[in-house]
Amino acid sequence: MVERDPNDIDLDAIFGALAHPTRRELIEQLASGPERVGDLAEPHDMSLAAVSKHLQVLEDADLIDVEKDGRVRQCHLDAAPLSDAFGWLTRYRVFWEDRFDALEDHLEEANQ
Repeated sequence: MVERDPNDIDLDAIFGALAHPTRRELIEQLASGPERVGDLAEPHDMSLAAVSKHLQVLEDADLIDVEKDGRVRQCHLDAAPLSDAFGWLTRYRVFWEDRFDALEDHLEEANQ
């Protein structure tokens, strides 16, 4: 397993990869365990080449690992970048919750 430097997080690539519904569906499929590319492509109404392009975007964002064994490619989910993205979002959730709490306090004071 390759160790990632926490400073090498590419949030643009992660969020870009998650921006497409097909890629989110592929991640959901891989959440239950590794799958071959052909099996991942089966439920989607697109060519194997199109699914492979989506998988490449996920791989470039370090969201999946692809192992090649001859002609068979097996994909594995790497959830660490998802955790990085969640951590980034959580910081801003707290920010907005604090802002809404301050607004609520202000409105309560204004109504008294």
